[in-house]
Amino acid sequence: MNGFLKWFFAFMSEMLQGYAMMFSGIGNGFLKVFNIKMYIQLFKEYSPEFTTASWILSILAIILVVAVYLLFFMLIFMGIRKYLRFRHSIVSNEDLLEEITVLQRRVMKMAKEKDEIMAMKVAQMGGGSLAVPGLSLTADELEGEGAESIQQAAGEDGMVITNDRRFSKLYEVDMFYKNYQPPEYDNEITLEGICERYRYFACYKMHLFYDIKTIRLFIAGMASTKLIILQGISGTGKTSLPYSFGKFLQVDTTIASVQPSWRDRTELFGYFNEFTKNFNETEVLRRIYDSSYNDNVNLILLDEMNIARIEYYFAEMLSILEMPNADEWELDLVPNVWSTDPQNLDHGRLRIPQNIWYIGTANNDDSTYAISDKVYDRAQPINLDAKGVAFEAPETAPLNLSYSHLNALFQEAFEKYPISQENLQKIQQLDLWVIDKLRVAFGNRIIKQMGLFVPVYVACGGEELDGIDYVLATKIFRKFESLNLAMLRDELKELCVYINKSFGKNKMNESIAYLERLQKLF
Repeated sequence: MNGFLKWFFAFMSEMLQGYAMMFSGIGNGFLKVFNIKMYIQLFKEYSPEFTTASWILSILAIILVVAVYLLFFMLIFMGIRKYLRFRHSIVSNEDLLEEITVLQRRVMKMAKEKDEIMAMKVAQMGGGSLAVPGLSLTADELEGEGAESIQQAAGEDGMVITNDRRFSKLYEVDMFYKNYQPPEYDNEITLEGICERYRYFACYKMHLFYDIKTIRLFIAGMASTKLIILQGISGTGKTSLPYSFGKFLQVDTTIASVQPSWRDRTELFGYFNEFTKNFNETEVLRRIYDSSYNDNVNLILLDEMNIARIEYYFAEMLSILEMPNADEWELDLVPNVWSTDPQNLDHGRLRIPQNIWYIGTANNDDSTYAISDKVYDRAQPINLDAKGVAFEAPETAPLNLSYSHLNALFQEAFEKYPISQENLQKIQQLDLWVIDKLRVAFGNRIIKQMGLFVPVYVACGGEELDGIDYVLATKIFRKFESLNLAMLRDELKELCVYINKSFGKNKMNESIAYLERLQKLF
């Protein structure tokens, strides 16, 4: 045992001496580095031999060494301060997390107390009829004697019996149409008459000057799709067109000013607030619901629609409008049913009526998003690139136009003015040419829309080739912008020659002008 103690003492003594030498060495090193007295003695010893240049260099050397040491100590100081700040932020975050945890516990405790109080109130009511303001809980969500009472009130279909109304605006619509008398509609006017009469009305009443072709395109667009995009430079009357058309039909257009913050459907249709137990209804939702009661031509204007991403806030509606069966055009608003829900709400779902159109205005500048092909394919774009030329118009009264009559005029145009077989063959050949040269296909959706657009455009007073030309330019040749056009200038020139040869020279002016503009831009 004595031998071990002697060895252990010697071992630890040797190790501690090593540590002592290490620390003393570091200390001696620091003393050596910062021995200012020694530096002064060395300077006095050698300075008598200095020349002028030596004095300058020695002073510069001293300044440089001092600067290096100052920089070194500054870096150490900044590092320590940064560490202290980082440590302070960590401590602050830990304190915040602890406070959040405490608050969450309090919220859970209060929620539990609320459930217990609700269960006690329900138990006191007994098994009679239930009318609890704001109550939307089911039997499975409550415990105790109150659960049986809730289940009796809910009924077999799960309807919640309550006196509160979560759709206040839609309820007002229900009340309005209880004693509603529809106006006397003009069921004699033609599509051409609608275009001419609206043009005169906009000029005489509102001092808006639209070319007759623009109005024909607008009406034809309504026949081909429920989404129309008015695009072009500012000041050409994009917003005024749907606004004045609503005034012309004596049914004001609902205007929804799109905001850059719009990210989902709640901005457009509203949402159910679980805290207040009310549905925050928008004017767009109210107009859709209102349209289910009447036979009017209803318009909703999405002003500056591409200031936010259309694919975000309008995604659900884009999908709904693509469904071939109009009976499936439904919006899911709420997951359950209340006894006070609006009459035209079916199990929390709202059916989108056929007598409503969505008109969007779009500017192309740095503050807006590019409209994707997904949106363009489902919409009918109308270009407003020039200001209207003023003209004189006679005094013109507004019109009462029913959706039923307008739809009948569309159906009549489809049967009376279908695209000729000759032009259909030319379109098919053009499709094959474009696929072969540019690897771009038309698609069945665009061909179907063209078959609806062109007959109505002709019924409005236009020419068949003009309608075909406009659809090709705005919905097909527009797709070329996504190609590497700098490498396809020769193909674009060949396409212009092919179009003139196939359809006739000076017949497809819209398409030729657009293709020539692409050649200049790229």
